[in-house]
Amino acid sequence: MEKFIPYEKLSKKKQRELAAKRRGSWGALNPVTRKLKNPKAYNREKARKWSDESPMTVPFELYYLFRTSLCNVSVKQACAKSPWHR
Repeated sequence: MEKFIPYEKLSKKKQRELAAKRRGSWGALNPVTRKLKNPKAYNREKARKWSDESPMTVPFELYYLFRTSLCNVSVKQACAKSPWHR
């Protein structure tokens, strides 16, 4: 039988070995604390994703001219009606 030596008097190496033995495995459990995201907080990633998916990738004026030309209206008339070309 080995002689009992208090933990504090053991060498650092032996203390580490004992601690590793006592420490068990967490198994499937992950001890990291998780926190839910605040749904009211501003999310830059969500805002960027929304702007990337937006159909308005061209300037509004070009979009307006394109739409009016599809409606059999000439571009000159569309420009005359446009508030930006007065």
